[in-house]
Amino acid sequence: MTPKSRRVAAAAPRARTKKPVRRIFVLDTNVLMHDPTAIFRFEEHDVYIAMTVLEELDAGKKGLSEAARNVRQFSRFLDELMQNASKTQIDRGLPLHSVIAINHGRRQPAGRLFFQTQLLQSVLPDSLPGHGADNAILANSLALQQKFPAARVTLVSKDINLRIKAAILGVQAEDYSSDKTIEDADLLPSGLQKLPPNFWERHGKGMESWQQHGRTFYRVRGPLVQEWLANQFVYDAGENGVEAIVRKLEQEAAILELTVDYRAERNNVWGVSARNREQNLALNLLLDPEIDLITVLGPAGTGKTLLTLAAGLAQTVDHNRFSEIIMTRVTIPLGEDIGFLPGTEEEKMEPWMGALMDNLEVLTQSQPGGSWGRQATNDLLRHRIKIRSLNFMRGRTFLNRFVIIDEAQNLTPKQMKALVTRAGPGTKMVCLGNIAQIDTPYLTETTSGLTYVVNRFRGWEHSGHITLMRGERSRLADRASEVL
Repeated sequence: MTPKSRRVAAAAPRARTKKPVRRIFVLDTNVLMHDPTAIFRFEEHDVYIAMTVLEELDAGKKGLSEAARNVRQFSRFLDELMQNASKTQIDRGLPLHSVIAINHGRRQPAGRLFFQTQLLQSVLPDSLPGHGADNAILANSLALQQKFPAARVTLVSKDINLRIKAAILGVQAEDYSSDKTIEDADLLPSGLQKLPPNFWERHGKGMESWQQHGRTFYRVRGPLVQEWLANQFVYDAGENGVEAIVRKLEQEAAILELTVDYRAERNNVWGVSARNREQNLALNLLLDPEIDLITVLGPAGTGKTLLTLAAGLAQTVDHNRFSEIIMTRVTIPLGEDIGFLPGTEEEKMEPWMGALMDNLEVLTQSQPGGSWGRQATNDLLRHRIKIRSLNFMRGRTFLNRFVIIDEAQNLTPKQMKALVTRAGPGTKMVCLGNIAQIDTPYLTETTSGLTYVVNRFRGWEHSGHITLMRGERSRLADRASEVL
């Protein structure tokens, strides 16, 4: 290099690396009540908790509700983080890269946890009078913006109204989304895939077929095989009308098994025949002894409960595969709460099980012997069907039971985990629900426990999923679902 070129190189400015903008996330109380591990979900960014939030958490720690349990768990996390911490260390921020963070966070966070350690000057406008908790959190967010002008302060809350007020005041606000199991509910698998018109031309070469125990199997190869999942249904809408389930996935091939046609009267299940393709495939899952967990989604009137109950009775009463049917659901009222109910656990749950009684009436109306025969059948079924409350499920183990979880869209992922882990040997568990009808506060289609289970169990060889599409309750119910 010549002296001149060295001087030019020395004079050239060095490329400056852009320093990342510091981010501070201010957490609302409802976020920590919803997910006690929320402080570990912000990776390298800092987390700030106002004194008002700690006061609200302290007021909400008592009781047996899911929110109260989450508050107590969060308090234990704070206790571990603050062990032997001095006032100076708390002022500098507690590091979140600890053992609990690794165990409960998605990955090891590198940020710090800050508390409100001094009184911040209120900068709320006169249009927000009063000293409510929401206004105090807003005031803290505004004060942090003024104290750290180079940082990006974000208020995280599940309260829509608080996020609206924050946006009006110029504070960036976001919903807590780290608990989403899927980005969009439309991405949830339906459990069914239509084969393209040229499927057999592209995948029929070298196809093998055989019969075993009266069932027909095919081994197919081709590009579409790579997209399939275990226990997924595929169908050909052509003249042949082939419907099959993906039994096994090999390296470059898949084994398909033709489904049983439960639309035919000779194959009815406890007097119930499938009325459309999705119902037929649901019965194939429900009656399959190799599948332990089944999720059935669908709007009102698609036959979720009726098909499940019919399949459960056929396997419990007729074939003795299960010792009894256990049915449970979340007790969330449609209108105002009617108060405490007298009686035993089963008597208290009975008003919530109207769907069970209605479907039992449908299943027993064709029993021989007239009204006396139906009454005798009802008495028999009451000994084989048990109604249980979710409140007493923890610690139980169900052996050889057919467990039905109705209205599962109202369960949180944590509650759903507690229920599914109750299954012992020989137990089949069926989760029913409609993610468009969620009544639990702060739960959405993407954070529901039912969505969580569908997404996490997809592709497992002992689980199956199907979404029912067409209503079969009545023409009035179908019309109401469309126009109301």
